[in-house]
Amino acid sequence: MTFGIDRLLSEPELRRDLAGKRVALVAHPASVTAGLDHSLDALVSLGDINVTAAFGPQHGLKGDKQDNMVESDDYVDPAYGIPVFSLYGEVRRPTGQMMSTFDVVLIDLQDLGCRIYTFITTLLYMLEEAARHGKTVWVLDRPNPAGRPVEGLTLLEGWESFVGAGPIPMRHGLTLGELGHWFIDHFKIDVDYRVIEMQGYRPDDAPGFGWPSDERIWVNPSPNAANLNMARGYAGTVMVEGATLSEGRGTTRPLELFGAPDIDASAVGAEMERLAPEWLAGCKLREIWFEPTFHKHAGKLCHGLHIHAEGGFYDHAAFKPWRLQALAFKAIRNLYPDYPIWRGTDFKYEYTNDVLAIDVINGSPTLRLWVDDPAATPMELDALARVDEEKWEEERRRFLLY
Repeated sequence: MTFGIDRLLSEPELRRDLAGKRVALVAHPASVTAGLDHSLDALVSLGDINVTAAFGPQHGLKGDKQDNMVESDDYVDPAYGIPVFSLYGEVRRPTGQMMSTFDVVLIDLQDLGCRIYTFITTLLYMLEEAARHGKTVWVLDRPNPAGRPVEGLTLLEGWESFVGAGPIPMRHGLTLGELGHWFIDHFKIDVDYRVIEMQGYRPDDAPGFGWPSDERIWVNPSPNAANLNMARGYAGTVMVEGATLSEGRGTTRPLELFGAPDIDASAVGAEMERLAPEWLAGCKLREIWFEPTFHKHAGKLCHGLHIHAEGGFYDHAAFKPWRLQALAFKAIRNLYPDYPIWRGTDFKYEYTNDVLAIDVINGSPTLRLWVDDPAATPMELDALARVDEEKWEEERRRFLLY
């Protein structure tokens, strides 16, 4: 299997249209070649591409910010003397001055296949600004490690944010290159766009189901995306960022688990099993105790559940991380009716104001209202989600490249 960056490096005919052009790169720490060279270094070393600028999304070009919602600064690359612009600093959207530094921008970002992962919003903003400034965008495509499955409610109009680029479900099942085609079609963006496609990408095949675990080494695309298990569960565990529970930041397995000092995780697991056992399929929940060294509940012993969507426990078709995490919230609400599950409006999630983080994450209040309604059943949430999922399955079909 060959990623887009490796094809561009090894096939000179793919680079022919870059001759005489000023080229920029949007990349992050996981933007590496099959030989684990960073894409910026590999492109510069070719000698036939004029790299004039680089851009870093959230967490930076080569990785400089560990926590969420921490901005990066612009700087000059010490090795190549080119400007490195931050798209998660003073601006989220590239400015006219930034856009003036190149003719073609190569976007080489490892995504996780989840609407809330901010790299897809960075792609959208770059497409829109490229259209405005007459620039060309190429995506050097990479796998979606969560594979093709679709899950979750579609973001509703008016709930757009930096973690909600458009009306897509939480788990979209597209590669970044495919998603770019959808953005262009949906938002009617008049931009010169090209995808350097992967070769040999088979997202429905075991063992990786989207990630070639037998061929490529995992490199964290963001500091807390530590492995394939996290990528598979992220469409669910990311919702814990909107809750008072810990999502495991400050531990070595962030966004693979959830817990708190004041819940009985074994009781929560049992209630989840009672409510909707089918939503727990395809993985193993393991009772754990953990103490975050920073972030929520730092220094406090938490009781929680670790989600193992890996090894012999993993069933790709059956695993539903968004439903699983929704069910965990519902179980906590049933067991502890007055428990303050949700972070308040004083927590300005991704720079939003006067809205709850859990609603920003889900693209509407629907999930929160379902959790907090004692009469609401798993069947009711499932029915709502299925409508959105089936619509998206049909809508995305014509954008599939693999």
